[in-house]
Amino acid sequence: METTHRVVVGDARELSAVDDDSVELVVTSPPYPMIEMWDDLFTTLDPAIGTALEDGDGRAAFEAMHAQLEAVWDELERVLVDGGIACINVGDATRTLDDSFRVYPNHARVLEAFEARGFDPLPDVLWRKPANSAAKFMGSGMIPPNAYVTLEHEYVLLFRNGGESRSFEPGADRRYEAAYFWEERNRWFTDVWTDVRGELQALEDDHEELRERSAAYPLEIPYRLCCMYSTYGDTVLDPFWGTGTTSLAALCAGRNSIGYELEDAFREVFADRIEDAPELSRTIGRRRLERHREFVAQRRREGEELSYEAVHYDTPVMTKMEREIRFREVGGLEPLEGGEGYRAVHEPLVLE
Repeated sequence: METTHRVVVGDARELSAVDDDSVELVVTSPPYPMIEMWDDLFTTLDPAIGTALEDGDGRAAFEAMHAQLEAVWDELERVLVDGGIACINVGDATRTLDDSFRVYPNHARVLEAFEARGFDPLPDVLWRKPANSAAKFMGSGMIPPNAYVTLEHEYVLLFRNGGESRSFEPGADRRYEAAYFWEERNRWFTDVWTDVRGELQALEDDHEELRERSAAYPLEIPYRLCCMYSTYGDTVLDPFWGTGTTSLAALCAGRNSIGYELEDAFREVFADRIEDAPELSRTIGRRRLERHREFVAQRRREGEELSYEAVHYDTPVMTKMEREIRFREVGGLEPLEGGEGYRAVHEPLVLE
């Protein structure tokens, strides 16, 4: 099996390199309105945003920033197939402007924008990120009532394009081989991911100028979403590509990917990261199998046996739908013509 991973240097408000109805899944984390690290970017897109911030008009700045994101959401409606899923990782913002402190609810604003475009909202996910300090409050310490809780979580907002789920031919191998284990389903399809934590994004010294523009989420989030909402051979789009975490996750999961990014320099960062893809994909697959076998052992200690046997691996499984599970590892990589991405060859994961 082969996949391609294209990187387009351009503005995601116009995804001209992506055809209509050509993407099955979107996984992205946009710049968060009203987070100071993104002020310059938003002001470049719309100078009125900088003026509103200087004037202390947080409401106007907030709305103007989301107006820029909505141009991207318009494009997602065009490129996503009917029944395709959009996964938007976003956090709310707290900020003091004109001596007034408040929260800016980005998640609510994004939810409103997608619903206005005909997407069906699905149950969302919360995951916890590390706080910037040991303090669990902001404000006046131990004296009520003027302290505020810190924001230590982010949202993965989930939307389906159109009113119906995707359909597949009966017994489609690419779907059944991409199944997840029963216990993975129980862990992944819960609305609070307590086992995923944020991490600092490491960039080498020669990419110091990109450090302030990097806000990558942990690889586990896009990898998990790829497994949950797409099948082998599907295409995953990230219109806010950054260091390419979504593309790396799609590569490890045996999906195609397209990334849009304003800064060409991030492609060099990704070129360093993708070198580890063969070993990373192998490690992820083996770890999933190891965790499943630990689950099997625990069930047996509790006096329970699993009812079915996996076809490709020496392990029992809980349900008939898991029998065809087959992990893929990256066996080879080569640059696409023009240096606009990579082609990968995937081989069935073989255990030592």
